Amino acid sequence: MPRLPAEVEYRSTVTAVPAEPVEPAWRQRAVERSTRAAKLRAEQRVQRFLDSAQELITEKGTTDFTVQEVVERSKQSLRSFYQHFDGKHELLLALFEDALSTSAVEIREATDAADDPLTSLQVGVEMLYAQSHPSPGVQRPLFSDFALQLLVRHPAQVATAHLPLLALFTELIDEAAKAGAIPVGKPRRQASLVMQTVLFAAQAHGVPANGHSHPVTAGEIWQFCLGGISGPPATS
Repeated sequence: MPRLPAEVEYRSTVTAVPAEPVEPAWRQRAVERSTRAAKLRAEQRVQRFLDSAQELITEKGTTDFTVQEVVERSKQSLRSFYQHFDGKHELLLALFEDALSTSAVEIREATDAADDPLTSLQVGVEMLYAQSHPSPGVQRPLFSDFALQLLVRHPAQVATAHLPLLALFTELIDEAAKAGAIPVGKPRRQASLVMQTVLFAAQAHGVPANGHSHPVTAGEIWQFCLGGISGPPATS
């Protein structure tokens, strides 16, 4: 078979690929700046809705308010509200998640100041108990009302809301184990059990312990959790 001339053969094997238009840098910068501005405005609108809802909860001592009340107090539109939230449930869920995230930040700051990993874990446990324990005369309807309803109807949402705290206690237990202060185990599972113990004990403060009316203290909760973490693992 006769061979094509080199020039013809080269041209026949090369497929022209159309060059993609390169977006000018100024256009990219303009779009990014516009996107950042829109995101900031959206965040500010959302925060005004959250602040207004929190004010109503504080004033009423309950989560029994309407979306219209939130809209009027925030001085925004109903349309804007539904652009950011599906309804009142999602608004309350956002407040609940925000409160737990703030709790995790506060506990982390306190544990970072501790001298050693075991003390950090103790500070974390006692602080979580203090935060979760109802204070006399202080109403916390977001936790006493909404959280209980959420636990019954939407347990997956409760679990998601507690993820910042779970991550923190997993880290605290893991660090204590690495330091040799407690036996090595399954940090995430241990953290989940510790949190459940602390949160239930805090909310069940009215349940008498061994027939006595003296309230359970944060120190007792810590000693109980430490014994559970440090004890020998159960046989499978």
